[in-house]
Amino acid sequence: MKQIQKAEIVMSAVSQKQYPKDQLPEIAVAGRSNVGKSSFINSLLSRKGLARTSSKPGKTRTINFFLIDEKFYLVDVPGYGYAKVSKQERNKWGQMMDEYFTQRESLQLTVLLVDARHDPSELDIQMYEFLKHYGLPVLVVATKCDKIKPSKRPRHLKAVKEGLNLEPGDEVVLYSSEKLDGRNEVWKYVNDHL
Repeated sequence: MKQIQKAEIVMSAVSQKQYPKDQLPEIAVAGRSNVGKSSFINSLLSRKGLARTSSKPGKTRTINFFLIDEKFYLVDVPGYGYAKVSKQERNKWGQMMDEYFTQRESLQLTVLLVDARHDPSELDIQMYEFLKHYGLPVLVVATKCDKIKPSKRPRHLKAVKEGLNLEPGDEVVLYSSEKLDGRNEVWKYVNDHL
């Protein structure tokens, strides 16, 4: 189990000009607004309220940089697919995400969160294809696996792989923020990319 000594949010950015300048490696976390991104980040880092969880999905409207042990950044990008924002706001997010993913040289890996209980949505598929199009390494993490009976998990795992049309070499990790299932596998993957 990885022990994190220090984790702090150092900035919330809306454009490249505001990103950290220190060239430390970055691991991005992307996913739908209601996939449990904040819970994933908090459980991965063994912190309670570092990434703010909310009963209202779609709260993250900036790209948030968390500095981990002064060695790398965990980068929380805005969740996609939340309907209660204007089209203009969605377009702005789209440009912000586009700029980050296509131009950020420090980005080493994107952890794409999908809900293990459901087939990947159209937006999950688009996000995966977008990352693959730009040749970015991806780890798919299927969250909320504690809500699925252990005997049914292999079927859900298969549905995620097939739904995303996962490329050879890409992995899916079943993850539970509650029970910490999958935490060690995610850390192994992250460490391999740092």
